[in-house]
Amino acid sequence: MEIARQGGKNELSAQLDLLLLTLHMAQPKNLVKCAPTFRPQAVISMGRLKDRLNDAGFDGIWTAELGYIIRLGAARAIFLSADRSANVVGHTAHLLLEIDETQDVDKEKYAKEFKPMGATTNVTTVLYGTSWDDSTLLEEMKYTNLGLQKRDGIQRHFRFDWQEVARYNPDYLAYVEGEKARLGENHPLFLTQYRLMPIHGGGGFLSPQQRAQLQGEHSRKSRPEPGKVYVAGIDLAGEAEEGEGARLRALKPQQDSTVVTIGEVEFPGGVMAQKQPAVKIVEHYWWTGRKHTELYPQLVDILKNVWRCRRTAVDATGVGQPVASFLKEALGTIVVPFTFTQPSKSELGFNLLAAVNSGRLKMYTGDGSLEYREFWSEMEKARSHYRPSQTIDFYVDPTQGHDDFLMSLALLAEAAGNYSPRSARGTRV
Repeated sequence: MEIARQGGKNELSAQLDLLLLTLHMAQPKNLVKCAPTFRPQAVISMGRLKDRLNDAGFDGIWTAELGYIIRLGAARAIFLSADRSANVVGHTAHLLLEIDETQDVDKEKYAKEFKPMGATTNVTTVLYGTSWDDSTLLEEMKYTNLGLQKRDGIQRHFRFDWQEVARYNPDYLAYVEGEKARLGENHPLFLTQYRLMPIHGGGGFLSPQQRAQLQGEHSRKSRPEPGKVYVAGIDLAGEAEEGEGARLRALKPQQDSTVVTIGEVEFPGGVMAQKQPAVKIVEHYWWTGRKHTELYPQLVDILKNVWRCRRTAVDATGVGQPVASFLKEALGTIVVPFTFTQPSKSELGFNLLAAVNSGRLKMYTGDGSLEYREFWSEMEKARSHYRPSQTIDFYVDPTQGHDDFLMSLALLAEAAGNYSPRSARGTRV
Protein backbone atom coordinates (compact mmCIF):
# COMPACT_ATOMS: atom_id res chain seq x y z
CA MET A 1 0.00 0.00 0.00
CA GLU A 2 1.83 3.09 -1.28
CA ILE A 3 0.25 6.37 -0.19
CA ALA A 4 1.90 9.77 -0.51
CA ARG A 5 3.27 11.34 2.67
CA GLN A 6 0.47 12.56 4.96
CA GLY A 7 -2.03 11.01 2.55
CA GLY A 8 -3.91 8.95 5.15
CA LYS A 9 -2.17 5.56 5.45
CA ASN A 10 -2.08 5.67 9.26
CA GLU A 11 -5.78 6.52 9.39
CA LEU A 12 -6.54 3.69 6.96
CA SER A 13 -4.57 1.29 9.16
CA ALA A 14 -6.37 2.42 12.32
CA GLN A 15 -9.79 2.00 10.71
CA LEU A 16 -8.85 -1.47 9.48
CA ASP A 17 -7.59 -2.47 12.93
CA LEU A 18 -10.79 -1.14 14.53
CA LEU A 19 -12.91 -3.21 12.14
CA LEU A 20 -10.99 -6.44 12.76
CA LEU A 21 -10.93 -6.04 16.55
CA THR A 22 -14.67 -5.37 16.53
CA LEU A 23 -15.47 -8.38 14.34
CA HIS A 24 -13.33 -10.72 16.44
CA MET A 25 -13.70 -9.26 19.93
CA ALA A 26 -15.14 -12.56 21.19
CA GLN A 27 -12.11 -14.54 19.93
CA PRO A 28 -8.60 -14.72 21.42
CA LYS A 29 -6.88 -13.64 18.22
CA ASN A 30 -4.12 -11.14 17.46
CA LEU A 31 -3.30 -8.60 14.84
CA VAL A 32 0.34 -7.51 14.82
CA LYS A 33 1.67 -4.18 13.61
CA CYS A 34 5.32 -3.17 13.51
CA ALA A 35 7.11 0.08 12.69
CA PRO A 36 10.81 0.90 12.21
CA THR A 37 10.89 2.35 15.74
CA PHE A 38 8.65 1.80 18.76
CA ARG A 39 8.95 5.44 19.80
CA PRO A 40 7.62 7.48 18.20
CA GLN A 41 6.20 5.51 15.24
CA ALA A 42 4.49 2.53 16.90
CA VAL A 43 3.35 4.70 19.80
CA ILE A 44 1.70 7.14 17.38
CA SER A 45 -0.17 4.25 15.72
CA MET A 46 -1.33 3.03 19.14
CA GLY A 47 -2.65 6.47 20.01
CA ARG A 48 -4.56 6.69 16.74
CA LEU A 49 -6.19 3.28 17.30
CA LYS A 50 -7.23 4.30 20.83
CA ASP A 51 -8.88 7.43 19.41
CA ARG A 52 -10.76 5.39 16.80
CA LEU A 53 -11.92 2.92 19.46
CA ASN A 54 -13.23 5.81 21.56
CA ASP A 55 -14.97 7.33 18.54
CA ALA A 56 -16.68 3.99 17.91
CA GLY A 57 -18.14 3.89 21.43
CA PHE A 58 -15.60 1.54 23.03
CA ASP A 59 -14.32 4.11 25.53
CA GLY A 60 -13.97 2.31 28.87
CA ILE A 61 -14.25 -1.09 27.18
CA TRP A 62 -10.85 -1.46 25.51
CA THR A 63 -7.81 -1.90 27.75
CA ALA A 64 -4.05 -1.42 27.38
CA GLU A 65 -1.58 -4.10 28.44
CA LEU A 66 2.18 -4.12 28.98
CA GLY A 67 2.66 -0.83 27.15
CA TYR A 68 2.40 -2.34 23.66
CA ILE A 69 -0.95 -4.21 23.49
CA ILE A 70 -4.50 -2.89 23.02
CA ARG A 71 -7.24 -5.38 23.87
CA LEU A 72 -10.90 -5.25 22.84
CA GLY A 73 -12.68 -8.16 24.47
CA ALA A 74 -10.57 -11.21 23.69
CA ALA A 75 -8.96 -9.75 20.54
CA ARG A 76 -5.65 -7.95 20.74
CA ALA A 77 -3.63 -5.49 18.65
CA ILE A 78 0.10 -5.94 19.32
CA PHE A 79 2.49 -3.12 18.41
CA LEU A 80 6.19 -3.93 17.95
CA SER A 81 9.43 -2.31 16.88
CA ALA A 82 11.14 -3.54 13.72
CA ASP A 83 14.50 -2.17 14.83
CA ARG A 84 17.23 -4.74 14.24
CA SER A 85 17.92 -5.03 17.99
CA ALA A 86 14.24 -5.47 19.02
CA ASN A 87 13.26 -8.85 20.50
CA VAL A 88 9.94 -9.75 18.84
CA VAL A 89 10.09 -13.52 18.35
CA GLY A 90 7.17 -15.54 19.76
CA HIS A 91 4.12 -13.57 18.64
CA THR A 92 1.47 -15.02 16.33
CA ALA A 93 -0.61 -12.96 13.92
CA HIS A 94 -4.11 -14.39 13.34
CA LEU A 95 -6.07 -11.47 11.93
CA LEU A 96 -3.52 -9.30 10.17
CA LEU A 97 0.21 -8.54 9.98
CA GLU A 98 1.00 -4.88 9.22
CA ILE A 99 4.39 -3.41 8.39
CA ASP A 100 4.45 0.39 8.67
CA GLU A 101 7.03 2.51 6.78
CA THR A 102 8.19 -0.66 5.05
CA GLN A 103 10.88 1.18 3.11
CA ASP A 104 12.77 1.62 6.41
CA VAL A 105 12.40 -1.98 7.67
CA ASP A 106 15.37 -4.31 7.36
CA LYS A 107 14.72 -7.14 4.89
CA GLU A 108 16.39 -9.77 7.03
CA LYS A 109 14.49 -8.69 10.15
CA TYR A 110 11.20 -9.00 8.27
CA ALA A 111 12.02 -12.37 6.69
CA LYS A 112 13.35 -14.01 9.86
CA GLU A 113 11.18 -12.57 12.62
CA PHE A 114 7.99 -10.95 11.30
CA LYS A 115 6.93 -12.99 8.29
CA PRO A 116 6.93 -16.28 10.30
CA MET A 117 4.39 -14.77 12.73
CA GLY A 118 1.71 -15.52 10.16
CA ALA A 119 2.96 -18.93 9.02
CA THR A 120 0.48 -21.12 10.91
CA THR A 121 -2.47 -18.88 10.05
CA ASN A 122 -1.49 -17.91 6.49
CA VAL A 123 -2.24 -14.38 7.65
CA THR A 124 -2.89 -11.49 5.29
CA THR A 125 0.07 -9.10 5.33
CA VAL A 126 -0.17 -5.40 4.49
CA LEU A 127 2.99 -3.38 3.85
CA TYR A 128 2.55 0.41 4.01
CA GLY A 129 5.03 3.02 2.90
CA THR A 130 6.42 5.48 0.40
CA SER A 131 9.20 4.97 -2.12
CA TRP A 132 12.89 5.44 -1.49
CA ASP A 133 15.52 3.60 -3.52
CA ASP A 134 15.13 0.40 -5.50
CA SER A 135 16.75 -1.80 -2.83
CA THR A 136 14.10 -1.48 -0.07
CA LEU A 137 11.76 -4.17 1.23
CA LEU A 138 8.79 -2.15 0.00
CA GLU A 139 10.15 -1.97 -3.54
CA GLU A 140 10.99 -5.68 -3.55
CA MET A 141 7.51 -6.67 -2.38
CA LYS A 142 5.90 -4.24 -4.82
CA TYR A 143 7.48 -5.92 -7.83
CA THR A 144 6.64 -9.37 -6.45
CA ASN A 145 2.98 -8.39 -6.12
CA LEU A 146 2.85 -6.74 -9.53
CA GLY A 147 4.18 -9.96 -11.03
CA LEU A 148 1.52 -12.02 -9.28
CA GLN A 149 -1.17 -9.59 -10.42
CA LYS A 150 -0.20 -10.17 -14.05
CA ARG A 151 -0.70 -13.90 -13.61
CA ASP A 152 -4.08 -14.05 -11.90
CA GLY A 153 -5.54 -10.53 -12.22
CA ILE A 154 -6.00 -10.11 -8.45
CA GLN A 155 -4.86 -6.67 -7.32
CA ARG A 156 -2.22 -6.82 -4.61
CA HIS A 157 -0.50 -3.46 -5.03
CA PHE A 158 -2.34 -0.19 -4.33
CA ARG A 159 -0.79 3.17 -5.13
CA PHE A 160 -2.08 6.66 -4.36
CA ASP A 161 0.33 9.49 -5.20
CA TRP A 162 -0.11 13.08 -4.06
CA GLN A 163 -2.30 14.03 -7.01
CA GLU A 164 -4.75 11.25 -6.19
CA VAL A 165 -4.94 12.33 -2.54
CA ALA A 166 -5.28 16.00 -3.55
CA ARG A 167 -8.43 15.20 -5.57
CA TYR A 168 -10.26 14.83 -2.25
CA ASN A 169 -8.43 17.39 -0.10
CA PRO A 170 -7.87 20.96 -1.36
CA ASP A 171 -5.75 21.84 1.70
CA TYR A 172 -3.42 18.95 0.89
CA LEU A 173 -3.25 20.16 -2.72
CA ALA A 174 -2.17 23.64 -1.59
CA TYR A 175 0.43 22.23 0.80
CA VAL A 176 2.05 19.85 -1.71
CA GLU A 177 2.07 22.49 -4.46
CA GLY A 178 4.05 24.63 -2.02
CA GLU A 179 6.47 21.76 -1.36
CA LYS A 180 6.90 21.24 -5.10
CA ALA A 181 7.79 24.91 -5.53
CA ARG A 182 10.18 24.81 -2.56
CA LEU A 183 11.96 21.53 -3.35
CA GLY A 184 11.52 21.09 -7.08
CA GLU A 185 9.55 18.27 -8.69
CA ASN A 186 12.64 16.08 -9.11
CA HIS A 187 14.08 16.62 -5.62
CA PRO A 188 14.71 13.17 -4.05
CA LEU A 189 12.25 13.80 -1.22
CA PHE A 190 9.47 15.12 -3.44
CA LEU A 191 10.09 12.39 -5.99
CA THR A 192 9.81 9.59 -3.41
CA GLN A 193 7.47 10.94 -0.74
CA TYR A 194 4.85 12.54 -2.97
CA ARG A 195 5.28 11.22 -6.52
CA LEU A 196 6.05 7.70 -5.19
CA MET A 197 8.84 7.19 -7.69
CA PRO A 198 11.90 5.30 -6.41
CA ILE A 199 15.44 6.57 -6.78
CA HIS A 200 17.61 4.14 -8.69
CA GLY A 201 20.85 3.80 -6.75
CA GLY A 202 23.27 6.70 -6.35
CA GLY A 203 25.00 8.57 -9.13
CA GLY A 204 25.68 12.21 -9.84
CA PHE A 205 24.58 14.63 -7.14
CA LEU A 206 23.76 17.39 -9.63
CA SER A 207 22.40 16.51 -13.06
CA PRO A 208 23.42 18.52 -16.15
CA GLN A 209 20.04 20.26 -15.94
CA GLN A 210 20.62 21.20 -12.29
CA ARG A 211 24.10 22.50 -13.06
CA ALA A 212 22.58 24.61 -15.83
CA GLN A 213 20.10 26.04 -13.30
CA LEU A 214 22.96 26.84 -10.92
CA GLN A 215 24.73 28.97 -13.53
CA GLY A 216 23.78 32.62 -13.12
CA GLU A 217 24.19 35.72 -15.28
CA HIS A 218 25.69 38.10 -12.72
CA SER A 219 29.36 39.06 -12.41
CA ARG A 220 31.76 38.21 -9.62
CA LYS A 221 32.32 40.99 -7.07
CA SER A 222 35.33 41.91 -4.94
CA ARG A 223 33.44 44.22 -2.58
CA PRO A 224 29.85 44.66 -1.38
CA GLU A 225 27.29 47.01 -2.84
CA PRO A 226 25.53 49.51 -0.56
CA GLY A 227 22.19 48.31 0.74
CA LYS A 228 22.80 44.64 -0.13
CA VAL A 229 22.76 41.75 2.35
CA TYR A 230 25.54 39.13 2.39
CA VAL A 231 25.99 35.72 3.98
CA ALA A 232 28.85 33.21 3.91
CA GLY A 233 29.58 29.50 4.02
CA ILE A 234 32.98 28.28 5.23
CA ASP A 235 34.39 24.79 4.72
CA LEU A 236 37.55 24.35 6.78
CA ALA A 237 40.52 22.14 5.98
CA GLY A 238 43.18 20.60 8.17
CA GLU A 239 46.45 22.42 8.59
CA ALA A 240 49.67 21.67 6.68
CA GLU A 241 53.25 22.37 7.66
CA GLU A 242 54.64 23.21 4.26
CA GLY A 243 53.75 25.43 1.31
CA GLU A 244 50.50 27.17 0.61
CA GLY A 245 48.00 28.18 -2.03
CA ALA A 246 47.43 26.64 -5.43
CA ARG A 247 51.08 25.46 -5.60
CA LEU A 248 50.49 23.05 -2.72
CA ARG A 249 47.25 21.94 -4.33
CA ALA A 250 49.24 20.88 -7.41
CA LEU A 251 52.01 19.22 -5.39
CA LYS A 252 49.70 17.42 -2.94
CA PRO A 253 46.35 16.74 -4.69
CA GLN A 254 44.94 15.08 -1.56
CA GLN A 255 45.45 18.23 0.53
CA ASP A 256 42.09 19.79 1.43
CA SER A 257 41.49 23.53 1.29
CA THR A 258 39.61 26.14 3.26
CA VAL A 259 36.96 27.76 1.07
CA VAL A 260 34.78 30.78 1.88
CA THR A 261 31.78 31.38 -0.38
CA ILE A 262 30.08 34.79 -0.18
CA GLY A 263 26.48 35.16 -1.28
CA GLU A 264 24.18 38.12 -1.85
CA VAL A 265 20.72 37.51 -0.41
CA GLU A 266 17.46 38.76 -1.87
CA PHE A 267 13.88 38.08 -0.78
CA PRO A 268 11.53 37.76 -3.78
CA GLY A 269 8.47 39.90 -3.21
CA GLY A 270 10.10 41.64 -0.26
CA VAL A 271 10.95 40.59 3.28
CA MET A 272 7.32 40.33 4.35
CA ALA A 273 6.54 37.78 1.62
CA GLN A 274 8.05 35.08 3.88
CA LYS A 275 9.54 33.23 0.90
CA GLN A 276 12.85 31.39 0.85
CA PRO A 277 15.68 33.81 -0.04
CA ALA A 278 17.44 33.84 -3.40
CA VAL A 279 21.24 33.78 -3.22
CA LYS A 280 23.76 35.00 -5.78
CA ILE A 281 27.28 33.65 -5.27
CA VAL A 282 29.47 36.74 -5.65
CA GLU A 283 32.93 35.81 -4.33
CA HIS A 284 35.20 32.92 -3.35
CA TYR A 285 38.26 32.82 -1.09
CA TRP A 286 40.49 29.75 -1.31
CA TRP A 287 43.49 28.74 0.81
CA THR A 288 45.35 25.44 0.77
CA GLY A 289 47.75 24.42 3.55
CA ARG A 290 47.36 27.62 5.57
CA LYS A 291 47.57 27.36 9.35
CA HIS A 292 44.38 28.28 11.16
CA THR A 293 46.22 30.79 13.33
CA GLU A 294 47.17 32.66 10.15
CA LEU A 295 43.61 32.53 8.82
CA TYR A 296 41.84 33.80 11.98
CA PRO A 297 42.44 37.54 11.45
CA GLN A 298 41.85 37.34 7.70
CA LEU A 299 38.55 35.47 8.12
CA VAL A 300 37.35 38.00 10.69
CA ASP A 301 38.32 40.91 8.46
CA ILE A 302 36.61 39.40 5.38
CA LEU A 303 33.39 38.58 7.20
CA LYS A 304 33.15 41.68 9.41
CA ASN A 305 34.87 44.57 7.66
CA VAL A 306 34.74 43.68 3.97
CA TRP A 307 31.36 42.00 3.46
CA ARG A 308 29.60 42.72 6.79
CA CYS A 309 27.99 39.29 6.59
CA ARG A 310 24.66 38.94 8.40
CA ARG A 311 24.99 35.17 8.77
CA THR A 312 27.91 32.75 8.40
CA ALA A 313 27.63 28.95 8.55
CA VAL A 314 31.00 27.41 9.36
CA ASP A 315 32.19 23.82 9.49
CA ALA A 316 32.62 22.99 13.20
CA THR A 317 33.53 19.33 12.76
CA GLY A 318 36.81 18.00 14.17
CA VAL A 319 39.61 20.51 13.53
CA GLY A 320 36.98 23.06 12.53
CA GLN A 321 35.55 23.29 16.03
CA PRO A 322 38.20 25.67 17.46
CA VAL A 323 37.99 27.91 14.39
CA ALA A 324 34.20 28.04 14.61
CA SER A 325 34.43 28.88 18.33
CA PHE A 326 36.96 31.65 17.64
CA LEU A 327 34.79 33.17 14.91
CA LYS A 328 31.69 33.02 17.09
CA GLU A 329 33.55 34.75 19.91
CA ALA A 330 34.87 37.42 17.54
CA LEU A 331 31.69 37.98 15.50
CA GLY A 332 28.87 36.91 17.80
CA THR A 333 25.53 35.42 16.83
CA ILE A 334 26.02 35.89 13.08
CA VAL A 335 28.21 32.75 13.18
CA VAL A 336 26.32 29.44 13.02
CA PRO A 337 28.63 26.45 13.73
CA PHE A 338 27.65 23.37 11.71
CA THR A 339 28.71 19.89 12.82
CA PHE A 340 28.69 17.24 10.11
CA THR A 341 26.90 14.03 11.07
CA GLN A 342 25.05 11.60 8.81
CA PRO A 343 21.63 13.19 9.56
CA SER A 344 22.84 16.80 9.48
CA LYS A 345 24.80 16.34 6.26
CA SER A 346 21.78 14.65 4.69
CA GLU A 347 19.58 17.62 5.54
CA LEU A 348 22.27 19.97 4.25
CA GLY A 349 22.34 18.10 0.94
CA PHE A 350 18.56 18.11 0.57
CA ASN A 351 18.41 21.85 1.30
CA LEU A 352 21.11 22.52 -1.29
CA LEU A 353 19.19 20.53 -3.90
CA ALA A 354 16.02 22.45 -3.05
CA ALA A 355 17.81 25.78 -3.52
CA VAL A 356 19.20 24.69 -6.91
CA ASN A 357 15.94 23.12 -8.15
CA SER A 358 13.88 26.17 -7.29
CA GLY A 359 16.30 28.56 -9.00
CA ARG A 360 17.14 30.32 -5.73
CA LEU A 361 20.91 29.74 -5.96
CA LYS A 362 23.06 31.13 -8.78
CA MET A 363 26.81 31.12 -9.52
CA TYR A 364 28.60 34.12 -11.02
CA THR A 365 29.56 34.04 -14.70
CA GLY A 366 32.91 32.75 -15.91
CA ASP A 367 35.86 35.00 -15.13
CA GLY A 368 38.74 32.68 -16.09
CA SER A 369 39.76 32.21 -12.45
CA LEU A 370 41.04 29.06 -10.75
CA GLU A 371 38.14 29.35 -8.29
CA TYR A 372 35.57 29.32 -11.08
CA ARG A 373 37.11 26.27 -12.71
CA GLU A 374 37.49 24.37 -9.45
CA PHE A 375 33.89 25.15 -8.46
CA TRP A 376 32.44 23.66 -11.64
CA SER A 377 34.84 20.73 -11.56
CA GLU A 378 33.51 19.78 -8.13
CA MET A 379 29.89 20.30 -9.14
CA GLU A 380 30.39 17.93 -12.07
CA LYS A 381 32.26 15.30 -10.05
CA ALA A 382 29.94 15.40 -7.02
CA ARG A 383 28.28 12.06 -6.28
CA SER A 384 25.33 11.02 -4.15
CA HIS A 385 24.59 7.91 -2.13
CA TYR A 386 21.10 7.18 -0.82
CA ARG A 387 20.88 5.65 2.64
CA PRO A 388 17.98 4.05 4.56
CA SER A 389 15.45 6.26 6.37
CA GLN A 390 15.38 8.81 3.56
CA THR A 391 18.90 10.14 4.06
CA ILE A 392 21.53 11.07 1.50
CA ASP A 393 25.30 11.47 1.40
CA PHE A 394 26.95 13.78 -1.14
CA TYR A 395 30.65 14.09 -1.83
CA VAL A 396 33.43 14.04 -4.40
CA ASP A 397 35.26 10.73 -4.55
CA PRO A 398 38.76 11.40 -3.12
CA THR A 399 40.27 9.69 -6.15
CA GLN A 400 38.53 12.30 -8.34
CA GLY A 401 39.39 15.42 -6.38
CA HIS A 402 38.00 17.52 -3.54
CA ASP A 403 34.65 18.74 -2.28
CA ASP A 404 35.68 21.96 -0.49
CA PHE A 405 33.76 24.25 -2.84
CA LEU A 406 30.77 21.89 -2.76
CA MET A 407 30.57 21.88 1.05
CA SER A 408 31.17 25.61 1.24
CA LEU A 409 28.27 26.08 -1.20
CA ALA A 410 26.01 23.86 0.92
CA LEU A 411 26.95 25.86 4.03
CA LEU A 412 26.20 29.09 2.15
CA ALA A 413 22.68 27.79 1.44
CA GLU A 414 22.41 26.88 5.13
CA ALA A 415 23.45 30.39 6.17
CA ALA A 416 20.89 31.97 3.84
CA GLY A 417 18.15 29.68 5.13
CA ASN A 418 19.00 30.66 8.72
CA TYR A 419 18.96 34.38 8.02
CA SER A 420 15.82 36.25 9.12
CA PRO A 421 15.93 39.97 8.32
CA ARG A 422 14.63 42.36 10.90
CA SER A 423 11.17 43.57 10.01
CA ALA A 424 10.52 47.28 10.24
CA ARG A 425 8.79 48.43 13.37
CA GLY A 426 6.22 51.17 13.29
CA THR A 427 3.45 52.71 15.33
CA ARG A 428 -0.11 51.73 14.66
CA VAL A 429 -2.23 54.80 14.01
